Amino acid sequence: MKLIAFLLPQFHPIPENDLWWGEGFTEWTNTRKAVPLYPGHRQPNEPFDQYYYDLTDPAARMWQADTAQSYGIYGFCYYHYWFKGKRLLEKPFNEVLRLGEPRIPFCLSWANEPWTRRWDGGDHHLLMPQDYGDERDWEEHFYALLDAFRDERYIRVQEKPMFIIYRPGNIPRCEEMIRLWNDLARRNGLEGIYFVRTLGGFPLPNQAGFEASLEFEPHYTFGHSRSQQIWSYVNTYGGDPHIVVDYDHVWENILNRSPHRAGETIFPGAFVNWDNTPRLGANGQSSMGASPRKFGWYLARQIERASRLYRSEFLFINAWNEWAEGAYLEPDRHHGYQYLKAVKSALEASASYTGRK
Repeated sequence: MKLIAFLLPQFHPIPENDLWWGEGFTEWTNTRKAVPLYPGHRQPNEPFDQYYYDLTDPAARMWQADTAQSYGIYGFCYYHYWFKGKRLLEKPFNEVLRLGEPRIPFCLSWANEPWTRRWDGGDHHLLMPQDYGDERDWEEHFYALLDAFRDERYIRVQEKPMFIIYRPGNIPRCEEMIRLWNDLARRNGLEGIYFVRTLGGFPLPNQAGFEASLEFEPHYTFGHSRSQQIWSYVNTYGGDPHIVVDYDHVWENILNRSPHRAGETIFPGAFVNWDNTPRLGANGQSSMGASPRKFGWYLARQIERASRLYRSEFLFINAWNEWAEGAYLEPDRHHGYQYLKAVKSALEASASYTGRK
């Protein structure tokens, strides 16, 4: 089983974020300003040894890759931001390509939502709108990524580089764009592009051209579970109602889901934890009941299901470093390396199960 962790690049300043959020803004800005909202709510989350890294530093990228691989993570899925020719947060990944290191396998997920002041990918309070353009724009986008697709580290399926689209339903002519990209790929010596659509908390229209779908957790469960046990409310210290998520019930929904949906190839997902209050305060959601021990136990079961039921080569974990969403494997001050050790233990437990079978 190849575990792939999503990696957020927003850990270095860019001019746009300086303008929108203040000089020097990075994801650490949100993380540091977080406060506990109710009894038992642990905030702020602080990195182990106060390692507030900058991802334009090659040493930080090497540390991430070495640490991930030491505990069983196969590769990273870097978020890619493209707005009709405008790229954002591209510097760390561009350096990964230019320098040829770290050597960890990778793929890309096009996070194709507009950027908003409310961090919700919606249509209000826009900071950077999304415009998908026409054939000329699609071609420009393809060639901007061709060097990445050709890189020997790029993760492939059926000899095709795997490219994930977060919100394909937002793309008006998505099927036409996919056909053009596959044609351009073959013209440039590739077998094609292995397109994967994300199953998240948003509507999922039928669109041709995708060879697989990816369960992005916990968003997929948030958006498509009928269980009312997932959600409840608490009052914050300020008296505001706040949504809390039951960690165990979310995982139970994930582990009891049928893998057979219209016969498509599914890459299952996992999540470490969830708490986006560093971004949204009381208007966000936080989870109750998470622990490294529980995560490791649930992950081991999901790995076994991925192999036995999904027949999947990959399992995607949200996330490596989503600190402002509470979804991170990186070591922190409170738990140290326990979540990473849980990953390693889950892989060993699943390997033991496979051996018995």
